Amino acid sequence: MRSRRQLTPFSLSFLDIMSCGFGAVVLLFLIIKHNVTSEIPRPQNITSSEVTLLDKEIRDGKQNLAELRNTIDEMQQQRVTAEGLARKIQKEIDQTTGEIKSESSAAQTTEIEKLKQNLKKLQQEKNRLEEKSKNTGHNIRSFVGEGNRQYLSGLKLGGKRILVLLDDSASMLDDTIVNVILRRNMSDSVKRNSPKWVRALRIVDWLSTQFPPGSRFQIYTFNTSAGSVLKGTTGQWLNVSKAGQVDQAIGALKQRIPAGGTSLENAFIAAAGLSPLPDNIYLITDGLPTQARQKPNYTTVTGRQRMQFFADALKKLPEHIPVNTILVPMEGDPMASSAFWQLAQLTRGSFLTPTDDWP
Repeated sequence: MRSRRQLTPFSLSFLDIMSCGFGAVVLLFLIIKHNVTSEIPRPQNITSSEVTLLDKEIRDGKQNLAELRNTIDEMQQQRVTAEGLARKIQKEIDQTTGEIKSESSAAQTTEIEKLKQNLKKLQQEKNRLEEKSKNTGHNIRSFVGEGNRQYLSGLKLGGKRILVLLDDSASMLDDTIVNVILRRNMSDSVKRNSPKWVRALRIVDWLSTQFPPGSRFQIYTFNTSAGSVLKGTTGQWLNVSKAGQVDQAIGALKQRIPAGGTSLENAFIAAAGLSPLPDNIYLITDGLPTQARQKPNYTTVTGRQRMQFFADALKKLPEHIPVNTILVPMEGDPMASSAFWQLAQLTRGSFLTPTDDWP
């Protein structure tokens, strides 16, 4: 019996296959290039569209740069022009200031000389009146008008008990409504020196020089309320002959500041509160009242309402007392002259609308 041949993995056929495989590997190794680098070649050329885009951006940048430079040049030119104009304006200001100072200095010098001359004349007139007063003993105080002029007023002067009623409402600041509104918002100093108010004070000052010796007097101011200019003397009579009382009243009056509305009714109520009653009343005002005894709720008043307030005030006026009205008219009040003229006729007093330079 024939024994079987034992198989082994390392037979001839297997070795042949392995040899062929190693040979192929060696052949491949020889064929492959050994100096190949890992760098990836970069493209050397840029596409046409990209070049066009870059050129456009460069052109736009140059154009913007040129515009920016032009803007800078224009701003610098404007700055130079502005600086030149500023220097010109400053030069004109300096020149004008110098001229004003020169003119002001000359005007002040002239005004000072004029004041000195007027003061000298006033002193001479004062001395003359004092000397005359010593000889006659008639007037308690003196008043010298502008240019040493004396005035014939036509007022019924005199009386044993004289009451002066001065309107010190806001309308006494000026003759026009617009200027009254403007002055009402200014300082107290400006209000006290308003030409119309100063004129009213001069009228009262002039009246005080006409008080007969030995008579009694009182000076009341009225706007929305009424009372004596001397605190604590409301309802009391002051003596003309008592040293300093007239001067004190005039001095206190000059400290008043016009303000508020006008209630003639309250003024006549205050007059009725004096005991004994006055025998002569001097009323200085600029028009019909703007309210009754109480302040109204509305802010505007018509001409018809003002006439009604005037009629209501007359009901509070004591009988048989002459009322002498000195009217310094206010614009927009055409009925005032007629109303106060009728008051003068009714009370057998007088009515006067003086010129601007009186007293």
